[in-house]
Amino acid sequence: METVIDILIVLCTIVVMESLSWAMHKFLFHGPLWFIHKTHHRAKHSFFEWNDVFSVFFAALSLYLMFIDRTALGYKFFIGVGISVYGIIYFVVHDWFVHQRFKAFKSKNSYLTKVRKAHKIHHKSMEKEHGIAFGLLYASSAVFKRQEKPV
Repeated sequence: METVIDILIVLCTIVVMESLSWAMHKFLFHGPLWFIHKTHHRAKHSFFEWNDVFSVFFAALSLYLMFIDRTALGYKFFIGVGISVYGIIYFVVHDWFVHQRFKAFKSKNSYLTKVRKAHKIHHKSMEKEHGIAFGLLYASSAVFKRQEKPV
């Protein structure tokens, strides 16, 4: 039963991370932290961008939680695992698939195509305000309907 609870903690953490990422992206990255995040909306001049600082922060948080609970393997450890798993998903879907930081991953999968399209819609705005589609793993159909309307 303990293993089931640990797996549920990891899965719930992934869901919370997607929700938290959406809120942080909308209210912080396109708000007071725009000075860092704007590098992600501009033309690339190198492999790394200032926006990668956010990923480093969450990786450090994940490692910290796993480290402090490494002997007990309690809930903190598995929250850290969930953050790490979300980070891996984020890297594969966002950096590798959507932005093609590595050119090796292409897919015709309808879900992944929808995620990529929603993110491209988000990137049509190169400015701090007027952005839409702030999530990573969930792309609302409303985003696509809103995009079709003339602005």
